[in-house]
Amino acid sequence: MLQPQYSKRLTIIKRPPNKVNLDIGGVIPPISSIRKENRLVKNKAQNKFLGGKSRYFFLAPGAAIYLVVIILPALYTLILSFYQWNGMDSIRKFVGFENYKTLFTTDYIFGMALKNNAIWILMTTVLTVGVSLLFAMLINKQFCGRIIIRGVLYFPYILSGTLVGIIWVWVYQYQFGLYNGILEALNLIEYKKAWLSDPNFALYAVFLADFWNSLGGPMILFLAGLQTIPSELQEAARVDGAGRLRVFLNITIPQLKETFVIVFATQIIRALKVYDMIRAMTDGGPANSTDTLATLMVTKSFDMLDFGGGAAVAMVMTVFLMIVIIPYILAVSKD
Repeated sequence: MLQPQYSKRLTIIKRPPNKVNLDIGGVIPPISSIRKENRLVKNKAQNKFLGGKSRYFFLAPGAAIYLVVIILPALYTLILSFYQWNGMDSIRKFVGFENYKTLFTTDYIFGMALKNNAIWILMTTVLTVGVSLLFAMLINKQFCGRIIIRGVLYFPYILSGTLVGIIWVWVYQYQFGLYNGILEALNLIEYKKAWLSDPNFALYAVFLADFWNSLGGPMILFLAGLQTIPSELQEAARVDGAGRLRVFLNITIPQLKETFVIVFATQIIRALKVYDMIRAMTDGGPANSTDTLATLMVTKSFDMLDFGGGAAVAMVMTVFLMIVIIPYILAVSKD
């Protein structure tokens, strides 16, 4: 008698895509879920690794460079300011605060340099920042040739201070200079003068050259800040009847608060440590009328071989910079 033959029949059962039935009563997750779980475990292990002491290894290269280039020289300068040393002798004489006492009591050039730095900072914060904001608002508008004008205004900023100083020495040249040539063309010969040789005008003549050189930097920062202001705010203000001055004071200025912090901080720092332009144009003269703290520091250290006095000037510069910058940033950055 023949045995009945049973045909094997493949039954297709629709299952949820995230589960596989093994017909043995067990359900295992799909491969995608396993991979996801493995990634979570791996990320957890990496976070545990990075959250431990290993993160200091990533900070070590930058911290080492900062320590060698910034911290150690600053500490060495601070220590050197308490000594009398000509830079060549192996023996240094400890004088305590004598270098600082000399600066503030008997060194009249230090007082003149400090006054020049104050004037330079005032002109920078008023003229350079104000004019750069004005130019940024002008080139932020849509008009033909805007890109070319941006390039022309920004171009002087990429030149070195020494190169700009040499150029402007020829601009101020008495016989063939541009300024005196313009005065001759306007029949104002009586106003011709050697601008860089007059103690009453030399500082302002050098500042004008620096103004031309540094205008492009804050202008670009202001332009970037202006382009982040939503146009809807200004349009809504105009719909409400606000004029241009009202829009500028109540919308543009508050929206540029972070930009103002950066611009003022960088420009004050630049004004306090101005050196190359003065060195190239007047070398601190005539009669020390254009000396600043930076030029005085270099003169004391390398021309007069008074490295202790030069270090004291450097520390005074640092303290004045902190007094001016830190309160300003803290005050403006408050919400």
